[in-house]
Amino acid sequence: MSAALIFGLLFALMLTGMPISISLGLTVLTFLFTMTEVPIESVGLKLFSGLDNFGIMAIPFFILAGTFLTRGGVARRMIAFTTSLVGHLPGGLGLAGVAACAMFAAISGSSVATVVAIGSIMMPAMVDHGYPKRFGVGVISTSGALGILVPPSIILVLYGVSTNTSIGALFMAGIVPGVVLALMLAAVTFFVAQRNGYPKMPRATIGQQFTAFRESIWGLLLIAIVLGGIYGGIFTPTEAAAVAATYAFFITVFVYKELKLSEVPKVLLQAASMSSMLLYIITNAVLFSFLMTHEQIPQEMAAWIIDKNFSVWMFLLVVNIILLLAGNVMDPSSILLIMAPILFPLATKLGVHPVHLGILMIVNTEVGLCHPPVGLNLYIASSIAKMGISEITISVLPWLCAMLVFLGLITYVPEISLWLPRLLGMI
Repeated sequence: MSAALIFGLLFALMLTGMPISISLGLTVLTFLFTMTEVPIESVGLKLFSGLDNFGIMAIPFFILAGTFLTRGGVARRMIAFTTSLVGHLPGGLGLAGVAACAMFAAISGSSVATVVAIGSIMMPAMVDHGYPKRFGVGVISTSGALGILVPPSIILVLYGVSTNTSIGALFMAGIVPGVVLALMLAAVTFFVAQRNGYPKMPRATIGQQFTAFRESIWGLLLIAIVLGGIYGGIFTPTEAAAVAATYAFFITVFVYKELKLSEVPKVLLQAASMSSMLLYIITNAVLFSFLMTHEQIPQEMAAWIIDKNFSVWMFLLVVNIILLLAGNVMDPSSILLIMAPILFPLATKLGVHPVHLGILMIVNTEVGLCHPPVGLNLYIASSIAKMGISEITISVLPWLCAMLVFLGLITYVPEISLWLPRLLGMI
């Protein structure tokens, strides 16, 4: 009954159009004031203890790094480099877009930043070279979702903070799935382009490839600095985020010189705005998690599942269905912050590894980014390409089907996620 009341009130508030963060907060406060005897002082204490987490500091730093990189010409140089490598293949610009999204995802940690940075350059370029607009939209909308899977991912940090799972292990676990998904999206791009006879680019010479690589090396080095520093024990993921933000500032202002010092305050304000919005959601999600735990809802759900002898296979199927449905009405951070505290104890009771569950949840939210009604990537692509959402939804279907196949692989072949962190002794 408590679960029905809590979720009923939450969804009723969301259906009014109220932001998810406020809906969470009002649900918790209404329930605590009217249906429990929890001292209100404990709410403030829980808020403080829930946010007093060193890992949370990584979020504003990664957002700041992504904001600098989006504004500083890094994306354009990465596109030039990937185009020089694969532009001569069928659908070459599309393949370059997939590769550029994967690379930019590995330095921005954000799906939104990836779609904006790569899409604003690549989609007009595809149209100029004779590709249909719907093809470019399909490639970039889905490939941009790599931003929340390929480390360093802001959403992986959120999962680590929410479930007390090693962020370093989660970062390593995202590498192999990220590569596999990028290859699957590239395969779909190649097949669609070849079947429709889309144009190829002239083959770049070795000299042109080297020049493009040299110009993009400063951005690519950030991947090695962040992941190499974490794995090498030089700094923690949170410290890596601070290093990434400092490095991004340096290369965009003093190396590429595409961001003036006078423009830096605007970048800081933009990053602060995004960070405060996300941290406000986290604050209310901490309260929601506290309420769920106090009412013993996850524990009772776990007992019910064990009593019904649910197999791991069936449990993971149910998790996927729940998360895919949630993707229709919520953004990735909201899904993660609401569902992780509920699903985590259930999964651990059934022997599902926390790192595997984290990657599974991230992939589900990736799919949610690429279909309506809340598919954020589609809306960003729509504003760039000047296309309607219904038309874009049809355009992304081939790539979306590939993502669903990939979701099945990640769900039932956990070694795809666990192999690398296990090899490195992180789990």
